[in-house]
Amino acid sequence: MNTASAVRVLEALKVKTPFRGLRRRLVIAFNIGTTYSGISYRQVAITCRNELLADNRLILSIVDPGQIPDIKGVTRFPGQPHSGGSSKIPTIIYYDRSGKVRAVGAEAAVEQVYEIAEEEDWIKVESFKLHLRSKFGDHGDITEDIPPLPPNKTVVHVFADFLKYLFQCASSYMQLAHANGESLWNDLAGDIDFVLSHPNGWEGTEQAQMRKAALLADLVPDTTAGHSRLSFVTEGEASLHFSVQNGLPDAVLKNGEGVIIVDAGGGTIDISHFHGSVFVNVLARVSIKITPLPELLYGSPFLDDIDHIVRTFDATTKLRFKDRNDPQYIRFGSARDNDETHNIQFGQLKLPGAKVASFFQGSLDCIVKAVLEQRNSSKKPTAHVVFVGGYSASPWLISEVNVSLKSSGLILFVPESPVNKAVSDGAVSFYVDHFVRTRVSKLTYGTRSEPLFNPINPVHKLREGIVFDGPDGSKHVPYGFDVVLAKDIQVSETKEFCRRFSHSYIDNQEKWHTIAIWGYRGSIPNPQWMDEDEGE
Repeated sequence: MNTASAVRVLEALKVKTPFRGLRRRLVIAFNIGTTYSGISYRQVAITCRNELLADNRLILSIVDPGQIPDIKGVTRFPGQPHSGGSSKIPTIIYYDRSGKVRAVGAEAAVEQVYEIAEEEDWIKVESFKLHLRSKFGDHGDITEDIPPLPPNKTVVHVFADFLKYLFQCASSYMQLAHANGESLWNDLAGDIDFVLSHPNGWEGTEQAQMRKAALLADLVPDTTAGHSRLSFVTEGEASLHFSVQNGLPDAVLKNGEGVIIVDAGGGTIDISHFHGSVFVNVLARVSIKITPLPELLYGSPFLDDIDHIVRTFDATTKLRFKDRNDPQYIRFGSARDNDETHNIQFGQLKLPGAKVASFFQGSLDCIVKAVLEQRNSSKKPTAHVVFVGGYSASPWLISEVNVSLKSSGLILFVPESPVNKAVSDGAVSFYVDHFVRTRVSKLTYGTRSEPLFNPINPVHKLREGIVFDGPDGSKHVPYGFDVVLAKDIQVSETKEFCRRFSHSYIDNQEKWHTIAIWGYRGSIPNPQWMDEDEGE
């Protein structure tokens, strides 16, 4: 897609029109984050009067006839205060010793549950998403920090349990939040399309595991039609869609610039890069560890309260801190709780502002370094950096990163809407709007081959000792690799890459032959042999 057409797509996305469709359908996006999760949804109408999208779906977003369409989020979950809900819940599950789910999400974070869990020896499962992380890349720094899974439970089982809970929450919310909600739900529930978001580095293997979890959770049936109702989108691409819908400057596309998306979630920070409507690559995943260090309370009678203090810090102090000269107070106990030696008075832990600022420094340095490395390695000018995710609500983070990036000529942009549900909202927009229609291949794809032996080819001569005779008597060299799609090629969603191959066989052999497609991750520019750079 060229820049002009990308601009037209952007302008079209920002125009919302009333519902004129013929048949309703519901799309629900689940974003299971490392520490927090969210749900967004939107009704769509299958119609014959709207623009044909790139994937040949004819859809128009709707709410009700005559109303302007909008993406909605689930903002009330079980276990949240009645006075006001939140658009996200903790990604936590408690199991009892028999493997039964006992508490999930916000319900798993209330004080009573902590007490019951201790008394009945429940198993707390959190950050389970990291067990599904891609085997490629350097994860050595986080592997030992991932909490273990419960006995007799795989990560697919845990994912399925959490998806099932999210679906129940979506069902309850929509039936209560909409006029005639129960009737509306009953009409649409049997044919819902689901979008599952996942980290940028995840590929087919991880998506297959997520698909198994969706089937176990009974989101869709295990049929061809059921599988077609399940879509996947990277968190980076979902965040870009959210940004387009929420104020990303038109100049980003009109000038042919790149844009860097920083998804600052509760547990990790993902950085990805786009040029116009083209997804370029993923640069980095940065772990977030911004919590008061336990050594601050060594020797204090309140050391056992450190988990509660950390939760309070994450929920309040981390998001409101904005000045290193202002001390911060973390309330965790009653007015009778005092320990002057450790700066605890009236149930509050006092922390110097400079100490709190130091908790942020490691992540700040990593973010700035990663963004600048991406900008410097880009082949096209990149001026805008978009921040989304719950952690981007931190005024200290935004202020400090802005100072560093501004000095390097980069413009920081934080979307207008609440950024803590950017991925789930953006996942719905991905389904409906499909802004990113071209991607750059990050691997070299091809298939195994056995080329005819050419005695004057010096590479073939080196392999002469392993040449074999084919069924027709011709000589072949084994372990060949024929490239079908090379790395760093722009690929539209509908473009096909084809190569013709022939397969020789004798009469009594099976005539049907299955061909595997391989992806090469190594550094050889034009790989030709499967036994070179093995493992890549």
